[in-house]
Amino acid sequence: MLRRDDGAVTNRATASDADLVAALESALGRIRRTARLLVGDPELADDLVGEAIARTLPRWRAGLVEDAPAYVRRVVVNLASRRWRRLALGRRRDRAALEWTADPADPTELLAERDRTVRAVMALPARRRAVVVLRFYEDLTLADIADVLGIAQGTVKSQLSRALEQLRAGLETQENAVEET
Repeated sequence: MLRRDDGAVTNRATASDADLVAALESALGRIRRTARLLVGDPELADDLVGEAIARTLPRWRAGLVEDAPAYVRRVVVNLASRRWRRLALGRRRDRAALEWTADPADPTELLAERDRTVRAVMALPARRRAVVVLRFYEDLTLADIADVLGIAQGTVKSQLSRALEQLRAGLETQENAVEET
């Protein structure tokens, strides 16, 4: 038996999508406000609430959710937390990238660095070079790269990993050669 917010009692085994709507109706405003406070953006908050309801629906239909508002609220908080982690990771990567790519004081250093990078990329085998260019120059996803190259997504991942290792080694070798001269 399931008691909805309006006081009606429903047999959980026969609860329908309409029962979920009824269970969420009175709590939806509070859940949306919670999401807005968590992410600070009304549109993003509404997207989080919608995604939370979409993720709740299959579990509701399977009879695995007893308290729909509490479950949706928990999913909203988890989605917001995942977003915070993703943003924090992105900020850390951005800072690291900015430190790595800081403009040199001398424009000739910039040209030398670009030349080193282009030579290292050109030294890659054709498929690895294609994967690196599509990923970092074209900013394609792994799935898109797999479609463009007609290979499996796992192959894209392995080729990208090997290409980055080879680039690191090549750039390190070039750097050591420059330091020795």
